[in-house]
Amino acid sequence: MASTSASLTLPVLPLDDEVVLPGMVVPLDLNDTDVRAAVEAAQAAARSTPGKPQVLLVPRIDGTYASTGVLGTVEQVGRLADGDPGALIRGRGRVKIGAGTTGPGAALWVEGTRVEETVPDLLPGRVADLVKEYKALATSWLRKRGAWQVVDRVQQIDDVSALADNSGYSPFLSVEQKVELLETADPVARLKLATEQLREHLAEQDVAESIAKDVQEGVDKQQREFLLRRQLEAVRKELRDLKGEDGEEESDDYRARVEAADLPENVREAALKEVEKLERSSDQSPEGGWIRTWLDTVLELPWNERTEDAYDIRGAQAVLDAEHAGLEDVKERITEYLAVRKRRSDRGLGVVGGRRGGAVLALVGPPGVGKTSLGESVAHAMGRKFVRVALGGVRDEAEIRGHRRTYVGALPGRIVRAIKEAGSMNPVVLLDEIDKVGSDFRGDPAAALLEVLDPAQNHTFRDHYLEVELDLSDVVFLATANVLEAIPEALLDRMELVRLDGYTEDEKVVIARDHLLPRQLERAGLEKDEVVLDESALRRLAGEYTREAGVRNLERAVARLLRKVAAQHELGDRELPFTVTDADLRGLIGRPHHVPESAQDPAERRTAVPGVATGLAVTGAGGDVLYVEASLADPETGAAGLTLTGQLGDVMKESAQIALSFLRSHGAELELPVGDLKDRGAHIHFPAGAVPKDGPSAGVTMTTALASLLSGRLVRTDVAMTGEVSLTGRVLPIGGVKQKLLAAHRAGVTTVIIPKRNEADLDDVPAEVLEKLDVHAVTDVRQVLELALTPATNGAVPEVPVAA
Repeated sequence: MASTSASLTLPVLPLDDEVVLPGMVVPLDLNDTDVRAAVEAAQAAARSTPGKPQVLLVPRIDGTYASTGVLGTVEQVGRLADGDPGALIRGRGRVKIGAGTTGPGAALWVEGTRVEETVPDLLPGRVADLVKEYKALATSWLRKRGAWQVVDRVQQIDDVSALADNSGYSPFLSVEQKVELLETADPVARLKLATEQLREHLAEQDVAESIAKDVQEGVDKQQREFLLRRQLEAVRKELRDLKGEDGEEESDDYRARVEAADLPENVREAALKEVEKLERSSDQSPEGGWIRTWLDTVLELPWNERTEDAYDIRGAQAVLDAEHAGLEDVKERITEYLAVRKRRSDRGLGVVGGRRGGAVLALVGPPGVGKTSLGESVAHAMGRKFVRVALGGVRDEAEIRGHRRTYVGALPGRIVRAIKEAGSMNPVVLLDEIDKVGSDFRGDPAAALLEVLDPAQNHTFRDHYLEVELDLSDVVFLATANVLEAIPEALLDRMELVRLDGYTEDEKVVIARDHLLPRQLERAGLEKDEVVLDESALRRLAGEYTREAGVRNLERAVARLLRKVAAQHELGDRELPFTVTDADLRGLIGRPHHVPESAQDPAERRTAVPGVATGLAVTGAGGDVLYVEASLADPETGAAGLTLTGQLGDVMKESAQIALSFLRSHGAELELPVGDLKDRGAHIHFPAGAVPKDGPSAGVTMTTALASLLSGRLVRTDVAMTGEVSLTGRVLPIGGVKQKLLAAHRAGVTTVIIPKRNEADLDDVPAEVLEKLDVHAVTDVRQVLELALTPATNGAVPEVPVAA
């Protein structure tokens, strides 16, 4: 039990991150300002009272004082072992700290109440057992540390309070644990707490010793294993000397596998050399692991495995037609390839000069036209294995050629892994997104592809990991890309280019009916006869709800439509079977997003005012319609010259300057008020300003927009144009005619103006598109103006719009 007695007034001696319990004797450094101030204050107070100077030892943790301190007497002031001035202080008893007060010296004085502890002389049985347990635990811990003299002193302590406070000397206790012991006034409770702390420490110490023992045993085991393996290696060497090469080892197993495998002669020689290195290497050598991995890779490659091509030309053509609508260029190229392969095989010309009759095709076109899925169809038609290699975002040259074997985790390149995955030497390998290959400090993967895709070199392709020749001349490589300009010229020169310019509306309807709709019906959990999409609905989905070169958004629209019908059926709002017509689309999936200009009110069309013309352009997503707006500045502003907006490239800016110069020099001939161009600044804007634009093909469109602005004559809504213009007014050829005409057809344009020298490109445009377009091939910009501008009304010239 604990009780309190009379109050004391003492100077405070703070202890930072340290705790002193009653009964402990501690030396303190007087160089510490707080210690010196407390000792000097205690000495000054002791001059007027008998006895030794007294201080209050209080733990201070992170600037916060504990609520209980220890009354300490200054036993001696002198020098410490290191020569610094110090004081020897003995803890006498606990003091409950009260309010602050004043006293002599620079120290902090407080009032405190002495806590008197009373313990009966005859200990109860439980307390006696606790004392016995604590002494046993303390003795065990001290013996481990070799402190035999301290063991005797602990055994001689019979007072419960003194025995509990003796834990203050324990170095393993934290400051928080010692503060808890200090603030526990009941001696029995304090001894119980000290016993628990000592027991936990001994348990942790036993675990640490067990772990250290296990680690040491593991190290000893490894050392023994190492010695035994060296002895075993010496024994095996002696046995090989006695028995020759008849010993059964792992290297012998690899030798047997190499000799039994159907390998080319040069590969067999390289593999046997590696087996010899394996035989000479130690089991602990890392080189042995590299050799085993290399041998496994070589033995898993299908060096002489080839699938037989299906030479049923009509059957192959039927497969391609069934799986893909349109794409006639690619289908014709595959049919030609199979026909030539068949004739070469019939005449015994399978291998000429070490090279076989492989093919390297580059399928270039906008997203969603079926480039990736076409590769699998080609493999199906030819009866070959199919492997897809994704190249998008690849920046490491080792991804193509492989890593050197000395690197940790070295692997062969993606081409070798594709051959291994296919299980044959003549698969169809699809190099997907070849235009997305990058380059950095690790090399240029596109440069590594030069040897892979060169028909004159790929029969001796060398991977950095294999370091043996691999024949890729029988592989059909299909490379896909969205942007032709992103493919390096040297790499493009090694491939046969096939353009996929997009689908017509009729082809989209066929694809949606035969391919997209059955697939989405299955994904929506609907039977074939439960939901039927009328051809008018498919045609409107393709024409007004989506405007793209491919069919991805069309498939999403079909999927959304089927999900809506399925949800309505589950909610009880729709009975099945149900036929969707074009009139049902707005109620199911909302309004159309791409209404043609020709279908809008004449007053709301962009070309309803002078100075706006419709052009045609090619983007990464296919062909598109491009509008050009022109205006003149107020002459009072004094802003002369030409202003261009719309994020234009240098080539397009030069085309605008050429158009303006042509009109200034030939304005009188065209009966245009060219004086306005001299006195007032012209502004040409291309809407969709967030999209970068460049190229010379908008020259005639800008010339027409400026001519419309000056003459006041509107540009016909149904006319779109493309072509480069020269200073003399000649209309020069451009590229992407097929894509531009398909875009004009999708936008509802009926009349298209193209350069005369691009007239031959009309052969690539589908016949059903040409039937719906009135295409005019022109050689001079004057012909463009005659076709595109509407006649002036009653000979009056409307007012020219002024830029704001």
